Amino acid sequence: MIGSVLLCLGGLGLFLLGMTVLTDGLRALAGRALRRLLSRFTRSPLSGAMTGAVTTAVVQSSSATTVAAVGFVGAGLLTFPQALGIVLGANVGTTITGWLVALLGFKLELGTAAMPIVLVGALIRLFARGRASAVGFAVAGFGLIFVGISLLQQGMGGFVGIITPDSFPDDTWAGRLLLVVFGIGLTILTQSSSAGVAMALAAVNASAMTVQQAAAAVIGMDIGTTVTAVLATVGGSVHAKRTGYAHAMYNVFAGVGAFIILVPFMHGLERFAPRLLASEPELVLVGFHTFYNVLGVSVALPFSAKFGGLLVRLVPIKPTPFTQSLDRSLRDSPAAAMDALGTTLADLTAGTFELVLRLLSVTRAHGVEARVTQLRQAASEARDYAQSIRSSPDQGWTNHRHLSAMHVVDHLDRLADRCEESDRWATLREDPELAIIARHLEPAMNEVRKALVHGERTVREEGLEAAWQVLQDQGREYRERVLERVAAGDFNAIEGVERLDAARGARRVAYHAWRIAFHLNRCRAHDAPAQEPEATLVPPHAEAEPPEAS
Repeated sequence: MIGSVLLCLGGLGLFLLGMTVLTDGLRALAGRALRRLLSRFTRSPLSGAMTGAVTTAVVQSSSATTVAAVGFVGAGLLTFPQALGIVLGANVGTTITGWLVALLGFKLELGTAAMPIVLVGALIRLFARGRASAVGFAVAGFGLIFVGISLLQQGMGGFVGIITPDSFPDDTWAGRLLLVVFGIGLTILTQSSSAGVAMALAAVNASAMTVQQAAAAVIGMDIGTTVTAVLATVGGSVHAKRTGYAHAMYNVFAGVGAFIILVPFMHGLERFAPRLLASEPELVLVGFHTFYNVLGVSVALPFSAKFGGLLVRLVPIKPTPFTQSLDRSLRDSPAAAMDALGTTLADLTAGTFELVLRLLSVTRAHGVEARVTQLRQAASEARDYAQSIRSSPDQGWTNHRHLSAMHVVDHLDRLADRCEESDRWATLREDPELAIIARHLEPAMNEVRKALVHGERTVREEGLEAAWQVLQDQGREYRERVLERVAAGDFNAIEGVERLDAARGARRVAYHAWRIAFHLNRCRAHDAPAQEPEATLVPPHAEAEPPEAS
């Protein structure tokens, strides 16, 4: 008896470990392809549902699909109703795990055969590099799943005659409701509805539960996953909260519907396919699981716009400037987190450029200190968020996006320093010759600001680079003229130093603006620019501030 319990627990543990390893491997392997697929084929809630189902089935993780959808909404690439379709489709995609377990685990009994698969996957993981290493992780996880199923099946075999369908609540409305509650509790305990489905299949295979009893428990398992989703929204962005609540509301709705149709579904099978119910109970269970999820999505999709509108009203966006797109729950998914961070940095850049343009054009700018404080706070939050993103060099272009985002934050911070230099700005505006030179920066900076305000993902960095070069060239000539006038006694040395200092400040402003635009384009791009290799992060120019001397 104790041995059977230990086998069940060990099998469940190996199954959970296998699912985790398989998911991590497939997620690393899919990478940008997953995100590209979601963004390319999601044009409506219906296409989103189909795409969400396919991608979840491929990567074996509804959370990976949902996180990507949240990132796209936060980045403004998808509307919430479109992302809602992805979330609904992910529920259908998760049922594929049940089919794999039923067909390969219980019908083909791959437990013993899967052990060499685990070894092969481990060896690939140890000795391969890059994407091949992720393949090894996925292969090892795949094998572990079926080793776990085999142990679980052996453990359940020890309960034959001890645990029977009579050990569970009677087949009444109240009894089925108790089984639903049991399924909810089991999912909360294991933090995996897939593990619960595997246990239900093992119980049915060992005749410890009837198909109808197991189906009631599976309904509870689907509802139980919403607890994790709701808890995950704590501290998340508005988009994450809407998605988590949508997931919870839909699963409860689908669970209630499944509970209502459970008895008619089983009676229909008893009448029209009694042999199937008797000989293939595992397939009937996973078939019911898929059936009610597909039915639920089909019923919910026509109302997705209204459903999305309800969630928008329930969870409104608070008017927090600049950083409202930052979502803490996305930090373990670097590509999705980079989308959210890119949106924030674009808003922050537009706000900073607007302040610079105001300082260039008005005689006296009011409220500069308060605005700079606001920009600094937002930049600090963006920096903390960027530092919390878990990216690594082997993630390719995503890692370069991450590094470019850090450059953007650094240059924004330095540009905020320049905005606080009131003496330099005063001199810049008071000296007509210097003001004309500085005005070369305005058109390019305003063009970038307008592009960001209108939501364009790529801005013209060349205009800012050209403006910086103009300020460099004309600044040198201006320096010579200032020194000549000081030597001629037109104004004293202190005035000359102030003018040269203001000219240096203008060049630094232009430089930081150009570098911000350069890196912003790269941190918001999903793929490496065609004209430069993926390994290239910065051009040959030095990334540090220009030297003090002209």
